[in-house]
Amino acid sequence: MSILEIALASQIWARRHEKRALAFDESGGLKALLRVAFIFVAFTLLIAVLNIAAGRPQMPAQSSAPVLTGR
Repeated sequence: MSILEIALASQIWARRHEKRALAFDESGGLKALLRVAFIFVAFTLLIAVLNIAAGRPQMPAQSSAPVLTGR
């Protein structure tokens, strides 16, 4: 079993055996929103760094997209 599989199985086991609170508080929603924002920023930075390391940074389009004609 790989390390990733062991970690995933451990996470699943822990979630099945934990007691969850049924009440929703406002801080829970804020935490979820902050996590999503953090993950989005982290992956965006990761992709940008990998593109720069590969020598092909993403640039805004220099011209508009070609238009298909003749149909």
